[in-house]
Amino acid sequence: MTRPTSRDVASAAGVSQATVSLVLGGKWRGRVSERTAALVREAADTLGYRPNLAARNLRLGSTRTALLVVPALTNEFFARVYTGAARIASDHGFGVVLYPSPDGTGPARDPFPSARAALDGVIASSMAAAALDAIGGNGGNGLPLVMLDSDPTAGRAAAHVNLAMADGMRQAAEHLLGLGHRRILHLAADVDTWTFRIRAETLAAVLGPHAELRTARAALTATDARTATEAALTAPGPRPTAIVCDDDILAAGACKAARRLALRVPEDLSVTGVDDLALATAVEPELTTVHLPAERVGEQGMAALLAVLDGTPWTAPDIPVELVVRASTAPPPPPARP
Repeated sequence: MTRPTSRDVASAAGVSQATVSLVLGGKWRGRVSERTAALVREAADTLGYRPNLAARNLRLGSTRTALLVVPALTNEFFARVYTGAARIASDHGFGVVLYPSPDGTGPARDPFPSARAALDGVIASSMAAAALDAIGGNGGNGLPLVMLDSDPTAGRAAAHVNLAMADGMRQAAEHLLGLGHRRILHLAADVDTWTFRIRAETLAAVLGPHAELRTARAALTATDARTATEAALTAPGPRPTAIVCDDDILAAGACKAARRLALRVPEDLSVTGVDDLALATAVEPELTTVHLPAERVGEQGMAALLAVLDGTPWTAPDIPVELVVRASTAPPPPPARP
């Protein structure tokens, strides 16, 4: 059976081959009517037409491939980012190559030496930004670069896609203040990136005038979080009544530390997280946490890269986040009787 061509689709839809190319290439909006685009897609589906991507890419000098650089796939958040990016990429005839850092967090090595030739652009989490020098994604002399969750004033990226992280931490802080907490521990991720600096700065600004804020740092594992929390809760001085954790994994470790110290969550100690992973409703009590729409991050990251490749300026507000209140937070325990 002869494979249908774009000419066959054009004939069936009653349009030109140029119109077929625009519609199936995802560049029809503003040039072709909705009705005509629907006719082209219907004709392509009926005929079983699939574009010859290899020929098109050779003709356009493009591989229609993006590289998504993330710290780790063991973290559910970044798996969801990939899902969102791949969805938008597929709608536009692009593929997404996923490259997780071999170390989990921090710098990733060059995924392949021919990256310049094999890719059209890069989408990268700020937590894996050190990989970019190796592949030439510097937003100027190298590949077009979109940064996720990173400093919007940094000049190396062609576009930035950020969550409203400061607002999320403000919501968590105000929730605890509203419950009456005045001694609060920040269990901070021991990772030097913009997103975690913003979390710390926001907590200090919101809580500083109203509460005593202490900080403990831990690597992004439940075990390290448990160890750091135990040390902080047994340190000299009045014990914190609430812990704000930089992510849900740290919060799970904090809850484990509380149990080991015979403290009840939330009766003796309130705990909040960030991300709203599946873990947040798997623990008991369920975790109050800042919900981050990870798939939306991936979708906007890919949309931003497509805009950059098309020569269109990318402007979008930070993606909204929301505190989800569950059972791990409550008013602080009453002061001990003298």
